[in-house]
Amino acid sequence: MSDTLEAPSFRPPHPKPRTEPLGTLAFLRAVRENPLNTWMEAHFEEPIITGDGALGRMTVVSDPAAIRHILVDNAANYRKDDLQLRILAPGLGRGLVTAEGDEWRLQRRTIAPLFTPRHVGSFFPAMVEAAERLTRRWQRRPAGRVVDASLEMTRVTLDVLERTIFTQGVPKDPDALGRAITRYFNSLGRVDPLDIFGFPDWIPRIGRLRARPSIRFFEETVNELIDARKQLLARGEPAPRDLLTLLLEAADPETGKGLSDIDVRTNIVTFIGAGHETTANALSWSLYLLSQDERARAEVEREVDEVWGEGPLEPHHLERLVYTRAVIDEAIRLYPPAPYMSRAAIGDDRIGDLEIPAGSMVAIVPYLLHRHRRLWDEPDAFRPERFMPENRGRIDRFAYLPFGAGPRVCIGASFSLQEAVIVLATVARSVRLDLVEGHTVTPVQRITLRPQGGLPMRLTQRIRREGAGAA
Repeated sequence: MSDTLEAPSFRPPHPKPRTEPLGTLAFLRAVRENPLNTWMEAHFEEPIITGDGALGRMTVVSDPAAIRHILVDNAANYRKDDLQLRILAPGLGRGLVTAEGDEWRLQRRTIAPLFTPRHVGSFFPAMVEAAERLTRRWQRRPAGRVVDASLEMTRVTLDVLERTIFTQGVPKDPDALGRAITRYFNSLGRVDPLDIFGFPDWIPRIGRLRARPSIRFFEETVNELIDARKQLLARGEPAPRDLLTLLLEAADPETGKGLSDIDVRTNIVTFIGAGHETTANALSWSLYLLSQDERARAEVEREVDEVWGEGPLEPHHLERLVYTRAVIDEAIRLYPPAPYMSRAAIGDDRIGDLEIPAGSMVAIVPYLLHRHRRLWDEPDAFRPERFMPENRGRIDRFAYLPFGAGPRVCIGASFSLQEAVIVLATVARSVRLDLVEGHTVTPVQRITLRPQGGLPMRLTQRIRREGAGAA
């Protein structure tokens, strides 16, 4: 893609690409601490790179046509690789993220109707209520109060989940649930050398041992929610039409078969863990980027004031909050919530002149793809204008993959984006957040991409300009 947008070029922090490859021990140490530190300059410049290393033969693909071939045209030949499953399955079980084959197809067919535009739209009021609850809490705090924006975004996205998945409430402290999620990603998100080399699961991993209390907390919380809802339904009493009820009642449109209790539980855990985490990180990065680019922040505030006005936020406002949405799109380009995905080739394949042997790994890395120098002008710069309606058509569908693509595209993408726009607009209307002086922001990969050590930001109440909403 080539664009000629006129905009200031704030370049947010990211690890500097390497000029020399790491040795095996240094690579294993870097992968465990922060995989972003392992990428070479060539990964940001070459469309396809193949090599042998600690992970075996791997092909890193940043060519949109080749990505389409892998994720869409020949998707049946590529499955989630064993390393991903060893990292994700201990916490997420065999839900949509980790299931394969017929098991995955059954779950996908059964759950997909719950995320139609009509269903997602029905969650609009709950998302607004959660966002307004957040800003009301902030407005009660004294001017200059420092909050951890990353933690606050975790809280608001968990509030949304509570209002949409289990509207009768969480049987445990929601903040405790948030802390468990953070511990889970920090622990299991560190790649263990034992997983890289394929050692048996019975050999203890430090990350799994540290994550075990969080996983147990997840399971106990979700089991209590499911049991209480099933008892309510069994008594014939009115049940809220939230995602939990819909999951319990869902049936495969082809076979009429419902989800097992295990399938319901693992997918609720997936929605809580993966679903909440990605949206919270997208919002955290958006707030950070706006705090560093006064022009972009002023434009979001202007748009929110004019589109929203003085009444309540309504669904029809969202389609006019185009710059606000563009900020989120650009934030998840620079800091994709899921920065890495890989596949194992089931059979031999060919991509152009490149041979892909059966059993080898193919990596499609949104973090690389979104900063690739052949695909983006000023790839490391924060430029929301790229995603304005008049410019979006220049972006190749397979050069921008914050939610993946093909049959396994993220089922909750529209849910996440609707929530993110609502929360960001509500925050921009009410307060300003500025990064605390002297705090260094570092992106770190722990399954998702999060700011290491949180985002301490100073709160200021915002006074909206006169005449807002007249447009």
